[in-house]
Amino acid sequence: MERASSFRRKTMARQHKGEVMIAGEQLRLRLHDGKLIKDRRYHLRTYPNCFVAQELIDWLVSHKEAPDRATAVCLMQHLMDHDIIHHVCDKRSVLKDAKLLYRFRKDDGTFPFNTEVKIFMRGQQLFEHLIGDKDSILQLRVEHGVAYQRSFPGCQLIDWLLQNMEAESRRQALDLCRILQEHGIVQHVAKKYDFFDSGLLYQFCINFRRRRHLSELLSESEEDDEDVVILTQEDNHLESPFVLHKSHPQEGSSAFQSGKYLKQVTSGRRGSLNSSQLHSAGFPPFVQLNSTSVICNPKSVLRRSYTCEELLAPGAPFMKKVLTVIGDDLAWGFVVRGMAPCYVQAVDPGSPAAAAGVKVRQFLCQVNGQCVLYLDYRTVSRLVMTGPRTVVLEVMEPLE
Repeated sequence: MERASSFRRKTMARQHKGEVMIAGEQLRLRLHDGKLIKDRRYHLRTYPNCFVAQELIDWLVSHKEAPDRATAVCLMQHLMDHDIIHHVCDKRSVLKDAKLLYRFRKDDGTFPFNTEVKIFMRGQQLFEHLIGDKDSILQLRVEHGVAYQRSFPGCQLIDWLLQNMEAESRRQALDLCRILQEHGIVQHVAKKYDFFDSGLLYQFCINFRRRRHLSELLSESEEDDEDVVILTQEDNHLESPFVLHKSHPQEGSSAFQSGKYLKQVTSGRRGSLNSSQLHSAGFPPFVQLNSTSVICNPKSVLRRSYTCEELLAPGAPFMKKVLTVIGDDLAWGFVVRGMAPCYVQAVDPGSPAAAAGVKVRQFLCQVNGQCVLYLDYRTVSRLVMTGPRTVVLEVMEPLE
């Protein structure tokens, strides 16, 4: 009993960490839009991408993110304690309501992409991919007379992971699902069972798409409650700052245009976890059980596959372009696929990517000056995810 209680507390703490990460990232994007984050000069030295604590406190109060300055300081200290922001010289561990410079760790590359963060981002990527599938396994289902929205049988998630090449075997897929459960990302609908490759129903615990209010971070209890987690219509609000897509679904239309057909296709920012990393992180293998149905992977938009050598061959029917994509609150708005070279699978018509000229069937050559022609889509996605908000792409576009 004590062990179960300890496990629950650890899971809830990880859930809270995830909420802090989402809220922090949403705040960072808003501050960039409001020009509070910019290069600043102090004592003959320039500090890039930073903000003045006093100005930020003013902004939080004026935008009703905090009722008063003291609460605003507590909120920012909470982000500081979770390694979201820090003093530009790391000389202060406490945030002061003064003319002192602080910075988001994601803006200077010091954000700790440790195993726990990667697992959280992997869970978010899977959620976004699942919820965007045309025939999603996330559906209204009933277990023991209780209806659960956006729930799924464990065996169907494992089938989906295999079909979408998110796992190499059922055992590896089961390991991943149990890791997601341990980190408070998925759970049994009634919170009674561990994750099994069976017909038991599970749900995602975190609503990745909801816009967070910073005051929630202090009012949120890290203690588990016994209420059933049921996602509501608010989940349809698209707020997912960690993923490579942007969509505004409308009735009778699709968020993404992909080649000649329309389909709501989404791609999460891929984590960098593989089987060996997961096991080395202290997660043991589990027993494999049986399965049933399979979900198909979206069809590639390429008319035929190309090798890197074909793309680089003299006289190849491709035209190089350099495109600058400036992400908005919902990221960039395109999906990449392919094992090398990777290509654009889908583009949201109303996204920054579409405005910059990103099109389906373009092959990616460089991302922010780094050659990616021989990299797979997971690695390329990670480069975009961990880079600056403005992404410079060199692409090769087929000559029609």
